[in-house]
Amino acid sequence: MSGGAPILLAARDGEHLFYDGGLLTFKATGAQTDGALLLFEVRMPQGKATPLHVHPDADETFYVLDGEVRVHIAETEDRLVSNGGVVGVPRGTPHAFAVISQAAHMLVIFTPASAISETFFRLAGEPAADPTVPPPPPDMERFGAAVAGSGLQVLGPPPFAALFAAPAGDPATPSASPATPTTPTTADPR
Repeated sequence: MSGGAPILLAARDGEHLFYDGGLLTFKATGAQTDGALLLFEVRMPQGKATPLHVHPDADETFYVLDGEVRVHIAETEDRLVSNGGVVGVPRGTPHAFAVISQAAHMLVIFTPASAISETFFRLAGEPAADPTVPPPPPDMERFGAAVAGSGLQVLGPPPFAALFAAPAGDPATPSASPATPTTPTTADPR
């Protein structure tokens, strides 16, 4: 933030986007931080799962404020991360995560600011004039177009199929987010 203006936001302030069945709030963008970081808060529903992907232009750190997520990082054991847990993923490292609890609330930081990821979220999300209303359901077409428009690349499907496999006749068991691409050509940038 060496050349940027100071950022002072209250708890619910920021640019709100409905994103993939949840709510994303930009707290500090690449433009605001002179490229130093991208910082946002995200609330996601149970079953949200990202495909296996990489961030070639930034390291990613996320802090779980509330909820539980299963994290997969290449070359490591899958882990359950809950309230107060921190995950750091070096740029270029394949990773994915899935929301296990009823919902998850996380703070996500890209260093330096990831222009690819910020572009993706802006294309995949829609402005949320009232962030207190429930978000619309995931939109697969919008998600896929955002990935193509931002230049992201997916390495494969979410590695969590067993987590969301419903027992026969149990429609209440969540499944991987329908916004997750079904072909390995796109990526959710977290």
